[in-house]
Amino acid sequence: MIYLDTSVALAQLLAEDRTPPPALWQQPLVSSRLLEYEAWTRVHAAGLARSHGNALRELLARLAFLELASAVLARALEPFPVNVRTLDALHLASLDFLRLQGQKPSLATYDERMASAARLLEIPLFAL
Repeated sequence: MIYLDTSVALAQLLAEDRTPPPALWQQPLVSSRLLEYEAWTRVHAAGLARSHGNALRELLARLAFLELASAVLARALEPFPVNVRTLDALHLASLDFLRLQGQKPSLATYDERMASAARLLEIPLFAL
């Protein structure tokens, strides 16, 4: 199971300089519902809803979503081994929640701060 960070979803959607390998999309993918909100906010802010809206909906349809349940939100309130941004804390808390449920997710991210925090939490990184 691969936990997809927003940075990877947006790189794929917006055809940035770096995009995830095709093999990523063959894996079971999961993310926080937060990814949906982050992606739509970026698409709207860039004025790309008409040109990229369908592609975003298709990308989102590939994912299983974790809701921001009270257990996830409670974990996000606790400290992390490094300082993290608010949205990163919510993603990391979602990853922790999956691990507490007996899952073994790896993280797909282009965000070095998020990757550093994941390493300290002993969350494996998916090779991009």
